[in-house]
Amino acid sequence: MSRAPYRVSHLDALEAESLFVMREVVAEFERPVLLFSGGKDSIVMLRLAEKAFAPARIPFPVMHVDTGHNFTEVLAYRDRRVTDLNVQLIVASVQEAIDSGLVRESNDGMRNRIQTPVLLDAIEKYRFDSLFGGARRDEEKARAKERVFSFRDDFGQWDPRNQRPELWALYNARIAPGESIRVFPLSNWTELDVWHYIAREGIELPSIYYAHDREVVDRGGMLYAINEFLPLKAGETPFVERVRYRTVGDASCTAAVRSDADTIDKVIDEVAATRITERGATRGDDKVSEAAMEDRKREGYF
Repeated sequence: MSRAPYRVSHLDALEAESLFVMREVVAEFERPVLLFSGGKDSIVMLRLAEKAFAPARIPFPVMHVDTGHNFTEVLAYRDRRVTDLNVQLIVASVQEAIDSGLVRESNDGMRNRIQTPVLLDAIEKYRFDSLFGGARRDEEKARAKERVFSFRDDFGQWDPRNQRPELWALYNARIAPGESIRVFPLSNWTELDVWHYIAREGIELPSIYYAHDREVVDRGGMLYAINEFLPLKAGETPFVERVRYRTVGDASCTAAVRSDADTIDKVIDEVAATRITERGATRGDDKVSEAAMEDRKREGYF
């Protein structure tokens, strides 16, 4: 009697790997935390954490490094989701850090760079020894250099030449006091995988991920929404365009893309056809230099 071959779907294999990583972290570390911004990758991570430890509660808090320049739809989603899951939310506020003198706001108004000292201050304050991040290797060139367990020294800094081998899915979690590990359960996922998983799991997302009409301005070929954090410059003329957001960052530096994709299936078709990464298409803060992301990561950014 012949038996049908046992096969695991691509999404099931990715999910199983991510669940294993999360459980390994909880087993190895004392004070893990999940970085949660309300963006699609962190939303998927929160869903994975929910499944990894069900029927128990998620055994660690979530933390948002809040720049104060967030989209209102995303903040509303963040608060609603953590309430539904009864998870502790820690907010590390960049505005409070500015007010206290910990950081100084740059002249261009972008706050991504000054998130790093706020993040490192929160890690020290709450004594976190491992932090889940939603980075994927297809996002940006510097992301592809990461390990799943990314070692950070006692200054929170990342050295791509000083990372540990990860053979046969064996992870080295040994750290000295003050050191930490950034953990990336979605390392082997792509943007398209994330959307397929959202569709399969029926996960709700902030509305800005789907096509809607929004007042925007064209700056260097990128469509930025007009808002309190991004006012018009002299000579600029706003217009209404049908857009959606591929990634969620600060409203001051995250651009939208023209789109009619107002359902998950349409978004999946659109993502499958594109040939430019989401950060390359929408993040103005990555246009500073070819190594902008890697420079920030060396300083302690995710």
